[in-house]
Order: sequence, then C-alpha cells, then structure tokens
Amino acid sequence: MAPSHVLKCCQKVLAWVPVAFIALVVAWSYYAYVVELCVFVYLVVFHLSFVMFVWSYWKTIFTSPASPSNEFCLSKADKEQYEKEERPESQQEILRRAAKDLPIYTTTASRAIRYCDRCQLIKPDRCHHCSACDICVLKMDHHCPWVNNCVGFSNYKFFLLFLMYSLLYCLFVAATVLQYFIKFWTLCRRKAAESCPKNELPHTHAKFHVLFLFFVAAMFFISILSLFSYHCWLVGKNRSTIETFRAPTFRNGPDKNGFSLGCSKNLREVFGDEKKYWLLPIFTSLGDGCNFPTRLVIMDPEQLTVSSQSEPAKSSGGSQSFPTRPLSESQNRLLASDSQWVESGPEEENVKSGSLHRNTSVDSMVLFVVGFSIVF
Repeated sequence: MAPSHVLKCCQKVLAWVPVAFIALVVAWSYYAYVVELCVFVYLVVFHLSFVMFVWSYWKTIFTSPASPSNEFCLSKADKEQYEKEERPESQQEILRRAAKDLPIYTTTASRAIRYCDRCQLIKPDRCHHCSACDICVLKMDHHCPWVNNCVGFSNYKFFLLFLMYSLLYCLFVAATVLQYFIKFWTLCRRKAAESCPKNELPHTHAKFHVLFLFFVAAMFFISILSLFSYHCWLVGKNRSTIETFRAPTFRNGPDKNGFSLGCSKNLREVFGDEKKYWLLPIFTSLGDGCNFPTRLVIMDPEQLTVSSQSEPAKSSGGSQSFPTRPLSESQNRLLASDSQWVESGPEEENVKSGSLHRNTSVDSMVLFVVGFSIVF
C-alpha cells in the first residue's frame, strides 16, 4: 500500500509539470515584453490580452469537472443486487430498471446501459469516466495535461476562451516585436550601443529576450491556431473530441451529429443566451450537463411535457427501453424555432482509458512538440 500511495503522490506532482512550464513561459514573456521591450503605447493592449489570457487559463485549471448527480447512482438495494449477479443479462436488467426514469438516450454499441463500475453510477448522455481524474465527467471532451484537468461541461467555455486569448496574446506579441526582430538581424551589426540605429534595443541581453520572445510567440501561435480551429469546428457541430473519434449510439445507430441543433444553437449551448458574457470566463453554458436535446425526432414542443407523461417509453432491439425525457428550460429555448427536435437514442461503449487519452490528446501532442522545439 505504501509504494502505491507514494506512486500516486508522484503522479499528482508530475501532473503539474506541464502547467508549471506554461506558467514559466508566460511569466518570462511578461518580463521580456514589459521590462526589456517596454514600449508604452503597446502596454495597454498587452495587459488587456494578458489579463484575459491568465484569467481564462486559471478558470480552466481550477474549475472542478462536473459529475453526475445522485439520481444516477444506484440505490443501495440495486447496488447489492447488481454486485451479487454474475450474468451480464441480469445485471443489465437491473440497470434498465434503475434507468427507466432517467434522462438517458444513448447506450453502448451493444445496446447496453452505460454503467461505470468504478464510480458505481449510470452514465448520463455524453458522460465518460476519466482515468486521470478518477471520476465520471459530464460532457467530457478530453483530459488536458496542459491544464492538469478534465475539459468538460463545467469548463469547456473557459477552455475555448483560454485558446482564443492565448492566440491573441501570441499574435499581438509576435506582431509588435517583429520590427525589433528584423532590425536585430539586419541592421544592428555594430557592437557599440551608441552606434545602433534610433529604434534599436541598446542592450545585448534585451536583444536576446526580444529575439527569443518572437520565436516563442510565433510557434505557440501556429500550434494554438490549429487547436483552436479544431475546437471551433467541434462547437459548430456540437461534438466533443471523444464523439469525433467514437460516435454516440442512438436508437437508429451511431450518429456523430446526433446532438447537433444547427450552428447558432450549438454555439448558444456552450456560451449561453446572453452575448455580453460570451467573451468573459464566467459560466454561462445552457443545461445541466446531464441531458441534451437532439435532432432525431421532430415534434411539437407544446406536446413534449404531455408526451413525456402519457406516452410509454419506446423500445429498441428486444427488451431495451428508453424513457421519454422532459426538457429543461434551457433546452426548450434551444428547441424553440421552425424545426423542433426532441431527444432519443442509445450511445457508445465505455471508453477505455488508454484509447481515451490516445484519441483526445490532440492539444497535448501539438503543444508538446512546440515546447520541445522551444527548449531545443
């Protein structure tokens, strides 16, 4: 037990190494720009982008991943009966009975109820277990080592803003330092500081900081641009990174676009209804993270509440049944337009921890390559 405990402590400490690396790079960039470059007309915009970048990064790191509510946990009696049963068919029957009143419309590829043995709960739609955080995370996108946190329902907006403001920060730094970078290479060949042209930096160590600052800003800008573009595409499609690699399984089979309501509604689902808060790292996402509207069944929205109480649950493939889910207030707002949608269906198999981290480490691999390039 002792070696295992020590190993876990070491893993927790090492998990902060990427975050510390980013923090040191950001702190150094602030010193190089403000102290060494110190161009007053640029400092106002620089500090604005710097504050928004740090604020969104902080929120992404320290916002705890949202977990399913207690209603998704098995009762004590069901849990004991589930653990006693050895046949998967009997276990699934217990899970179906427990899930009949839950807002669940996705299953595994084999049409089984998605259950987490580790957390001992029925997984809501788009929820997955993170082996790094050792919890089930609502609308999990991926586990990001650069923030040492899971990116999911509770902090996905913060993560997007972090990418956007880091992109703007790198772009602004690279653009404003470019003229000094060019002069360093082309004009300043004289060793005496007094003989340098008017707009050049007089100190050799300042030139080094500016030179290195441009390289770092440019490389991070290129890498973050691809990552930010990818996540903008995901928002437009209303997909998570996991769902891109493994489509959720609905009643009619796997469908990567099952949760897509159209670009504008997908955007509002992440950023909220009030546009004045979109660019601020404060939580405004719609819904509770446990149930989501889908585009799979067209229906009059005024009949949603009535049908959820009067119509029996539809079945899919034998004895598998699915409850009719009442829509939350935020979901009714999303569905209120010319085309009305209601949720249905079953989802994917449990995501294995190994494949999860392989498939969802797009940002980690890109930024690691950039960090490695910077160091060497």
